[in-house]
Amino acid sequence: QVQLVESGGGLVQAGGSLRLSCATSGSIFDINAMGWYRQAPGKQRELVAGIISGGTRYADSVKGRFTISRDNAKNTVYLQMNSLKPEDTAVYLCYAVRVGNYYWGQGTQVTVSS
Repeated sequence: QVQLVESGGGLVQAGGSLRLSCATSGSIFDINAMGWYRQAPGKQRELVAGIISGGTRYADSVKGRFTISRDNAKNTVYLQMNSLKPEDTAVYLCYAVRVGNYYWGQGTQVTVSS
């Protein structure tokens, strides 16, 4: 089992920044992918950013604005979000993939006001 706990969400004005954190615990030694999805009301869940086999991938809508990173010593994944837009408003969910199974955090709300 893998446990994921997110933090860092909140309310910010357009153009502002937030940093999300996802602390992991449990059987994390063979996690081969981690990252962030988001889900806005009435929309499908979408991949925002992920670290997969050492490489990173981003949704086109966040490229150049968001940066994902991983601190292995702290077992934590971060999502630095800059130049935020109202359309970035969503619940952000941390995920991890281990042995083909997806694990999810509880989600953290990000609200960007115009």
